[in-house]
Amino acid sequence: MVPALFFFASLINGVRGLIAQHDFAGAERAVRNYQSQAGATSELAAALSWLARGALDDKKPDLAEAYAAETRKLALELLRTHKLDDDKWLPTALGASIEVHAQALAARGERPEAIAFLHEQRGLFGATSLDERIRKNLNLLALEGKPAPLLEQNDWLGPRPAPLAALHGHPVLLFFWAHWCPDCKAEAPVLAALKNTYGPKGLVLVGPTRLYGYVARGEEAAPAIEKQYIDQVRHRYYAALADMPVPLSAANFQTYGASTTPTLVLIDRAGVVRFYHPGAASAAELSARIQAILRE
Repeated sequence: MVPALFFFASLINGVRGLIAQHDFAGAERAVRNYQSQAGATSELAAALSWLARGALDDKKPDLAEAYAAETRKLALELLRTHKLDDDKWLPTALGASIEVHAQALAARGERPEAIAFLHEQRGLFGATSLDERIRKNLNLLALEGKPAPLLEQNDWLGPRPAPLAALHGHPVLLFFWAHWCPDCKAEAPVLAALKNTYGPKGLVLVGPTRLYGYVARGEEAAPAIEKQYIDQVRHRYYAALADMPVPLSAANFQTYGASTTPTLVLIDRAGVVRFYHPGAASAAELSARIQAILRE
């Protein structure tokens, strides 16, 4: 018998690696082997949630839903004896099960049902860390074509941000980023090039971020210390975007569902969201969308 400790240390990374190689059979075996050895744990629920996400990415919505349902059942059972946000893996597991079910419904053309399901889940888990993730999925289904939500901007770095309402007449690109996020740093040159090309034509770039309670190497930090650290990161990795206003607020991340960083939101000159995109986006895609707004 392989010690359970081995599975605790390696299950999630192992399953993710096998899914990345499209070895779903191998990932399934790893999960079931762990399950037979360790039983019902939050690590098992998180691993099942990765199977659900992998199946959805592989365009297998029925299989994805089956894994999501199993994940959800296990996670809800564990919540009888665990607090959601006190557990390392339960938010990952339950959040993914909600996300996959909603996206599978939408993939089958059941968008109203997906939106209703997500609103129901917000009613259940809106006071937990899952709120941002649930809002992200609601925004993916329903935000484009609607007025951009206001940004809270009582605290900021860089130039003082203008209210979104004051930016009507300009296309606005929101870049939600985090100080720990390597994908955000990789997106910085793309955004700098867009600013250089389209800034003279009216594009405004705004970079909301938030406090996470820690700085380098995960060291806990008071808000004032973390704010100083974020400013150091901004100057080091985002120097080409030094004139980008940076509103500092967790509320903005909740409103826009920015549980994924970066999240990019393109707003047209009338203040309407035209593009909502969790994750990095290419220069070509963003450029095409900005040009379409400028032509209108």
